[in-house]
Amino acid sequence: MSSFKTLLLFIIFCIFSSCYIPSPAIASDHDPSSKGFIHCLTKKSIPPWLIHKRSSSSYTPILKSSIRNPKFLNTTASTTPLCIVMAKKTSHIQAAVVCGRQHRVRVRARSGGHDYEGLSYRAEGRLERFTVVDLSGMRSVRVDAARGTAWVQSGATLGELYHAIWSSAPRLGFAAGVCPTVGVGGHFSGGGFGMLQRKYGLAVDHVVNATLVDARGDLLGRDAMGEDLFWAIRGGGGGSFGIVVSWHIKLVPVPPTVTVFDVVRTPERGAIDVLTKWQEIAPRLPDDIMVRVIAEPRRVTFEAMYLGTCDELLPLMHHRFPDLAMTRADCNEMTWIESIPYIHLGSNATVADILNRSSISRVNTKNRSDYVRHPIPKSIWKKIFAKLQQLTNFGEVQLFIDPYGAKISRIHESATPFPHREGVLYNIQYITYWNGDANGTLALKWSRDLYKFMEPYVSKNPREAYANYRDLDLGRNKVVNGISSYHHGKVWGEKYFRANFERLAKVKAMVDPDDYFRNEQSIPPLFE
Repeated sequence: MSSFKTLLLFIIFCIFSSCYIPSPAIASDHDPSSKGFIHCLTKKSIPPWLIHKRSSSSYTPILKSSIRNPKFLNTTASTTPLCIVMAKKTSHIQAAVVCGRQHRVRVRARSGGHDYEGLSYRAEGRLERFTVVDLSGMRSVRVDAARGTAWVQSGATLGELYHAIWSSAPRLGFAAGVCPTVGVGGHFSGGGFGMLQRKYGLAVDHVVNATLVDARGDLLGRDAMGEDLFWAIRGGGGGSFGIVVSWHIKLVPVPPTVTVFDVVRTPERGAIDVLTKWQEIAPRLPDDIMVRVIAEPRRVTFEAMYLGTCDELLPLMHHRFPDLAMTRADCNEMTWIESIPYIHLGSNATVADILNRSSISRVNTKNRSDYVRHPIPKSIWKKIFAKLQQLTNFGEVQLFIDPYGAKISRIHESATPFPHREGVLYNIQYITYWNGDANGTLALKWSRDLYKFMEPYVSKNPREAYANYRDLDLGRNKVVNGISSYHHGKVWGEKYFRANFERLAKVKAMVDPDDYFRNEQSIPPLFE
């Protein structure tokens, strides 16, 4: 695969409710309840030009503007929102919730649109009526350099957050994801990890306050929401407890120079040998270095960022990971902010490029994830690569493999809803790409077969998955008597949250007992 094709696939990678509502999901603007809902929105001072009804010419372009995965562009295959509210201030969000409850219309919030299953803007249930509150117009970032903190609204992208931090305080950064077009709201809601995870942990490990519109339409800060709800929104997944308007985060120090490298090996040049050794070396390296893996059918890229200079890095790598055979020529020294576009977009990208909010793929994708707690034998890696090469006739595949250990693993698994901490060697994200419906059938079957093959070699009881790599194949909610069933939710919920799922469900019962905020994988309420 050419380096251009690899970069293209990497960019694609990031493209990364009060009572049961029995009325039909597909309702026209002339439906009495739909008209009543929209009238309520305008009565509560939402300007009509911010409300895009199905009948308006702006509806479809706005709906599709943040659909990152083209397989969801066929809107006839899903239930679409009654309307889209382009919120500009908090009162617009509150109005949507209050009016929604009054007129039996649920609300789903969309910040960046990267939800892998598109649940921020579409529904699979044909009986769900909902509106989308689009937060892309609420993306301010206020940095307090003296205190080392920032307030960021959920509609901001990671690129906008990183750029604002750098503009105000070049020696500060933030521990979050690699892809700059990902929305803050969804990313933080599921945990949020990236190249600083081994040094500083997750994004939610640095959230110190938040503002949230709850199921009653009230605006709450940390004190008002209480510690249980504040715990739940920091990694418990989006779309369950309310709509987080803004996050107060603690920034982290970054050195004046970081070093980035990419070392590529092919199966013929010992890639499988090096990868097999990487499994035990990478999680035990010092906190200041992150060496992740991008595995493709014909090549393996060892991509790293070190918080320091090349002169400091080389002896460390030669001593701790000699089989990688890294040299000075592999080093690329830069500032931390320059590493953001470099890693995601390539060596020719600039810092200004991370402000571009659009990253709509032209290739269909399916994403799955696993956690690995014991090294996979070399013989199995050989079989994995043989399977990767089988896909090339009708699709493409990448495995993004991120090492844990260090700070992310030292935090107790109950500290936040994100439970994949101590004992995890690494996370695997499987991304399958294809064009066309015919290829999709074959590619999806291949993806399911690979996932099944991996079962003996990954975490067990439960087989863990990352909530931000949402996968409906793990299970879907079932509504029983107007409420999402806890019993059915456990099927997928314990994979994402392990033992924390029960506490999340109890919080849900406290703050949203009517299950107003819900989707196919929202937290169901558990009543004691």
